[in-house]
Amino acid sequence: MQDLHSHSSRSDGRLSPTELVARAAEQGVDTLALTDHDTVDGIAEAAAAAYNHGIALVAGVEISVTWQRQTLHIAGLGIDPDEPTLNDGLADLQHTRKQRAATIGSKLESLGVVGAAERARELAGTGQIGRAHFARVLVEAGFCKNFQQAFKHYLKPGRNAHVPVEWAALPAAIEWIHAAGGLAVLAHPMAYGFSNNVRRRALAALAENGGDGVEVATGTTPPDSVARVASEAGEYGLYASAGSDFHSPEQSWLELGRLPTLPNNVTPIWQAPAFRSLTS
Repeated sequence: MQDLHSHSSRSDGRLSPTELVARAAEQGVDTLALTDHDTVDGIAEAAAAAYNHGIALVAGVEISVTWQRQTLHIAGLGIDPDEPTLNDGLADLQHTRKQRAATIGSKLESLGVVGAAERARELAGTGQIGRAHFARVLVEAGFCKNFQQAFKHYLKPGRNAHVPVEWAALPAAIEWIHAAGGLAVLAHPMAYGFSNNVRRRALAALAENGGDGVEVATGTTPPDSVARVASEAGEYGLYASAGSDFHSPEQSWLELGRLPTLPNNVTPIWQAPAFRSLTS
């Protein structure tokens, strides 16, 4: 069982890398990729845990990209987490994330959420501060009932606490991943709210810039969407990946390893010659 998209507390997940790997093993996952947002800080800890549990750990990252004023997420799979080009690029994104967090905190303070930035920092622990942490702050403070409300009313584009960001360029993100020996995959293509035409343009741009694959199966992809993205993967010469995008046990609708089966008309990315894991 392959699950090539997951998050730990080093970005916006709730479990530590060690806890994440343990849960993956409990769910029967044989190969797990840790793909935290714009950071590889959890890879070493996850690799040690994977060795102890006898599963393969794929070193990964999920890079934030701005493409035609839209945000895309490009997963890098099988990377060398110590590669300088990749780490320099991620350092720039971490700086951008810190600036965004400070601005979100200030905006929420002005809306009456006292101590928003400080509480988000506490919730993030040793990891980076993301919008999910501010969503938790809003729920804790009684401004929203759940994460969905927090994003809908405060954190999504057009809302008072939203902060627009210019992330990495698509060609640059792919270049960083390839420099680190990894494969560049467009994550959850059906989750951006794109029209069919825009999604196909994004896939075309990915392929034109040397991208390697697209996430065909995710934890929330219905069968008709799996079939559609599988067809598009073949059309653009892309490998097919599969990942739950697991963040937290609280999200009962997303579980490690709980994925649709890839269709027979695609080539799984784990069959790519460059695909590799750190442990097995």
